[in-house]
Amino acid sequence: MASPNLRTTDSASPEDESPPPTFVSGSLLRHILVMTSTGAIGLMAIFLVDFANLFYISLLGKQELAAAIGYAGTIIFFSISISIGIMISAIALVSKALGAGEHERAKKLSGSSLLFVLFSLIIIASTLFPFIDSVVGLLGAKGQTRAITTDFLQVVIPSMPLMGVGMCASGLLRAVGDAKRAMYVTLGTGLFAAVLDPIFIFTLDLGIQGAAYVTVIARFVTVAVGLYGVIKIHNMVALPSFAEFTAHIRQLLGIAVPAVLTNIATPVGNAYITSAIAPYGDEAVAGWAIIGRLIPVAFGFIFALSGAIGPIIGQNYGAAKFDRVRKTVIDSLYVTLVYTLIVWLLLYLTGDYLIAAFSATGDAALLVTFFVNIVVVSFLFNGAMFVANAAFNNLGFATYSTILNWGKATLGTIPFVWVGAQIAGSKGVIAGQGVGAVVFGVLSILVCLHVIKKVGKTPPDKTLRPPLWRSALSAFSSSKSVNIP
Repeated sequence: MASPNLRTTDSASPEDESPPPTFVSGSLLRHILVMTSTGAIGLMAIFLVDFANLFYISLLGKQELAAAIGYAGTIIFFSISISIGIMISAIALVSKALGAGEHERAKKLSGSSLLFVLFSLIIIASTLFPFIDSVVGLLGAKGQTRAITTDFLQVVIPSMPLMGVGMCASGLLRAVGDAKRAMYVTLGTGLFAAVLDPIFIFTLDLGIQGAAYVTVIARFVTVAVGLYGVIKIHNMVALPSFAEFTAHIRQLLGIAVPAVLTNIATPVGNAYITSAIAPYGDEAVAGWAIIGRLIPVAFGFIFALSGAIGPIIGQNYGAAKFDRVRKTVIDSLYVTLVYTLIVWLLLYLTGDYLIAAFSATGDAALLVTFFVNIVVVSFLFNGAMFVANAAFNNLGFATYSTILNWGKATLGTIPFVWVGAQIAGSKGVIAGQGVGAVVFGVLSILVCLHVIKKVGKTPPDKTLRPPLWRSALSAFSSSKSVNIP
């Protein structure tokens, strides 16, 4: 018998033929690796485009152009974080509905999710656009670097709604277990952009503006490929009635608001780091820009892992298979550990080649070297935090992710970065960020393990509700229950 809370507005008919959920049986480690590897290929294709953008721009021989990419990346990451937050809510609700055997409800939730992300990002892009120059200035950009960054963002920001719809479509494909087509969404976009980038930047002599135009064109491709897979291949989208849409919005917001707040925390922390590095000059900002592009490429597998386990957890939790929920998280932590250590070794061995490839000099070269030799290992704890976030969001404890991620973006960033800057300048800024990641990564896992221990005792229908702030505090006390009131 499905949970009554899942059928409050649009119960599926008894005749509804729903395919069996993909992740409620079979090897969990295999599910994790298949979903993650396909996700990583597509995700890293997108990150490689940003990486290639910076590489091509660096060939133009102007540090202010590379610095502009760094400043723009901070703001773009902000918009991506919002899209990811909404996508997380769609994956959590749709995968849980599929796990509970409610296929028709899942289709209407998919439709509501796509409409929700479209309208939300239209509003956000329209609000942000008039203030782009001011925001860039707040990050510390000055003079020509500020003007270049503003011009770049004025082209890219209006395409935010396209990015959101494409990302949501990719997430919905993952919710139904179609890792291959979800990979096609981002892989196709990445390959398309990789071909156009050198043409627009060099052949058409558009420079950094060429990279901006390619970004917009690539987002149209993302939408086309994603919606084709969700609508044409899986028939997973149904338009809800107005009453159903408003009911779904409440459910989506219950996860999306804390998830968006969680994801905004990272660019807020990065913005502070960028402003802390800015006083050390364009070379230092260029070094930070290289690191910012290097992290997603090197750790694309871990970024994909956090998204991959969401539908696995959601389907198993919807099917009340709590032992598989716990094993999914534990196996994911092991994968994170092994992968991070391998990447650390590879970056340590190839650091000099990376510096030469980007023609980094002075402080830029020093920062990149310091990062790949030492600070990169701290990403193990960032990865652990990603795993914990995926568990919280799909088990109905999204507020925990919000608390911990904002804690990391503030208490885990500002004091550590400030102290590091006083001790070792721009290198201290990077080191401070790494130390903060260790502290909050450990804390996140401790809270996650507590939630997993208790979640099997909580009725599944109640976990769709976001926990109250007072209930979040109970995760730190073994003497109190974390059941949602």
